[in-house]
Amino acid sequence: MKRAVWLVVFIMILSLSVFSIKIGLSLSTLNNPFFVELRNGALQEAVNQGVDIVVVDAQDKPYKQLNDIEDLVQQRVDLIIINPTDSDAIVAAVEEANNAGIPVITVDRAANGGKVILHIASDNVAGGAMAAKYIADLLNGKGNVVELVGIPGTSAARDRGLGFETELKKYPGLKLIAKQTANFNRAEGLSVMENLLQAYPEIDAVFAQNDEMALGAIEAIKSEGKLGKIVVVGFDAIPDAVNAVKNGEMAATVAQQPSLMGELAVKKAVEYLETQTIYIPVNLKLVVK
Repeated sequence: MKRAVWLVVFIMILSLSVFSIKIGLSLSTLNNPFFVELRNGALQEAVNQGVDIVVVDAQDKPYKQLNDIEDLVQQRVDLIIINPTDSDAIVAAVEEANNAGIPVITVDRAANGGKVILHIASDNVAGGAMAAKYIADLLNGKGNVVELVGIPGTSAARDRGLGFETELKKYPGLKLIAKQTANFNRAEGLSVMENLLQAYPEIDAVFAQNDEMALGAIEAIKSEGKLGKIVVVGFDAIPDAVNAVKNGEMAATVAQQPSLMGELAVKKAVEYLETQTIYIPVNLKLVVK
């Protein structure tokens, strides 16, 4: 009798190990609080769903992300969630997962090729436009503006720039006098802004495509004694940026919800693996007289 009970227990354990879901999460970098929050949201949802998750950090290096995803493919994870370092460079990794029969979800930044079952992101075009409109309001539609660009190969940089520049053109008195890359990095934001301040003495506003670059720009502006004279708007609403807004160093930051992105990515991954479909509800609207 005892032997029979142990046999049943063994079969149950074996069944759980065979059928448990294992998800890979490849992040562009964990050297940015935004992606740390995204990871934390994914980890918490994995606990809620009772699934395993393997997190890898590409350290903003496309070749490392490709290697990381190759490792996840070798581990035979059931699904891979990817936050690309570069929307073009990631295509080879997506295709490798496709060829192995492993479904892919992208989050925050899109892939420019390969088969992706779902992309989860904020509306970066709308966010860029929101930043431009706020700057226009603060400057009464007149002034010199510079833009700090993120990693050029990412969809986030492309879309935020598109939204910002398209909206800015609606205000003839606002001039985009410079646009330089700082790769979503705080140290680069500092050095690029230092150079811009030397090249363009009359800067009225800065739009940084993420908060890390915005915070670097603020340090450069402080060093030149121009804090409070130049409007700085960032993107992401990481804790340091929110504090900078509160203390008046930064005018605004466009808020995203990275933790919710990570949570939703895992939730939809499990949903797809269990049902082979993804349900995306559309809000209902009550029509009354």
